Parts: sequence; structure tokens; C-alpha cells
Amino acid sequence: MFSTPRIPVSLEFFPPKTPEGADKLRLVRQQLYCLQPTFCSVTFGAGGSTQEGTFQTVGEILREGLPAASHFTCINATRETVRAQLATLKAMGVRRLVALRGDLPEGYAGGDFSFASDLVAFIRQETGDYFHIEVACYPETHPQAQSPQADVAALLAKQRAGANSAITQYFYNSDAYFRLLEDAQALGLQIPVIPGILPITNAAQLLRFSEACGAEIPRWVRLRLLGYGDDIESIKAFGLEVVTDLCEQLRAGGAPALHFYTLNQSAPTLAICADMGLAARPQSVLSLAA
Repeated sequence: MFSTPRIPVSLEFFPPKTPEGADKLRLVRQQLYCLQPTFCSVTFGAGGSTQEGTFQTVGEILREGLPAASHFTCINATRETVRAQLATLKAMGVRRLVALRGDLPEGYAGGDFSFASDLVAFIRQETGDYFHIEVACYPETHPQAQSPQADVAALLAKQRAGANSAITQYFYNSDAYFRLLEDAQALGLQIPVIPGILPITNAAQLLRFSEACGAEIPRWVRLRLLGYGDDIESIKAFGLEVVTDLCEQLRAGGAPALHFYTLNQSAPTLAICADMGLAARPQSVLSLAA
């Protein structure tokens, strides 16, 4: 057990596509609730393509007794559609949103909202302080940002628009997170910035994700992962070591919480939290339902 203090945890899921996937996710959530998450968020597909599944999953989490946050993207959205979706979420009892621009589709010609800060401002205009609004930020700089300075400026614009807190893209170098805080706080950032944590369980999947979103995999980590080839158990054990060490560095450095991108799996997050002393270690935690 580590002597450093307990740190709050939140969890992210994506809406399942099949009834079997929904059943599996219900089991995964029950396994993860031992972590006493402060909230659970549910992702929103490009252009709102998973809205029905997102809202359904959010509703289930609320009925299970946990605070739930719906992701909320604004690409291709109009003020009218956003207003209607906000009304739906309020009626469901949702009090927390993750407000995002969303991925730009090919041939996108613009709409009512160009940036996440525009969406945040509109939500505040429509609903006042009803929602706690999370926004995204990027320790290693958004891949479409003109510069690191421009990316920090975008985060500050979201704060001015009314964001309550931010969640980062995943990363594996704690220095990037602490440098982001230093740079942004020097320019007036006051909202909490919660590190986003992606467990490592599948090397090919991780490298593919990271290439697409601009997250950096340190060279030594990449080489070790590639060196294990198809040895899944060694990849999981190494990934557990790397990510647990990262989380300990973040906790020791004063990070306000940890937000786990679970990929609808329970075992990797439970293993990390068990190694940190945040949860009891289940028997054969790495072989839990994934």
C-alpha cells in the first residue's frame, strides 16, 4: 500500500453496438464501481452518430446510482438541435457534460459552432450553471493546433466560456502534463485539469490509436511493446507497470483526479488501481471480464 493520498477516479465508456455488448458493459461497470468513481462519462460518435446509445447508457448509469456525464459534440450541430438535446439530458437528470468540438468530417463546410468554446458558451447561455461542463485539453498539443501556444489559448477560451474543468487526452510522459499546467496557469488557467489515463493491453491497438490522435508513445515503450510480439501476457504486465508508474507520478505531483479510458474493460483499470492501493486486488485481476 502506498503512503501517498487517495486520488479520485472517474471512468469513461463508449455506447455498445449490440445487446451482447450492452450486457457485457453492465457487468464491467459493476466490477468497476468498487472504485467509487466520482462520475462515469459516455462517448458521443462523430456528428452525434451514437446519440441514442450514448443517452441510453447514460440513463442506465444514473439508474445504477452513479453520476453520469454525456459527451456532447457540436460539429454539424445547430442551436436548435443542441437546445433539444440539452432539454432531453435535463429531463433525464444529467448534471454533467463533456463538451467537445468533435472530429471534422471530410468536406465539412461549417455550422453554428466552430469550436468547443462556442458550444460551452451556448450551453451556459441556455442553462446557466445547471451543468458541470468538462472540456478536453492536450498535454502534447492537439494535432490540428497551429502551435502549443495556440492550443493553450484554446483551453483558456473554454475556461472563459464557462468550463468547470478539463480532461486531457491520454499520454505516457508526466512531464507533458505538468508543463501544460505550468504554461496554462501562467496565463490565467484556474480550472482543474484531470489527466486522462489509457491502460496498455494491446500494442497494435495502442499504436493505431496514437497515430490517429497525435498522442506520443515514448520510444522505449514502443520498442518494448513491439519486442513482445504476440506475447499478450507480457504486454499486459509491462503495460500495467508503465501506466501504474505514470499514475503514481501524477498523484505525487498533485493531479486532482485520474480519468480512465476503460475501452469498456474492467481488468486493466482495476489492476492499476489495485497496484496504487485504490482498490482491493481481485483474484487474477488481469483475467477479469474484458
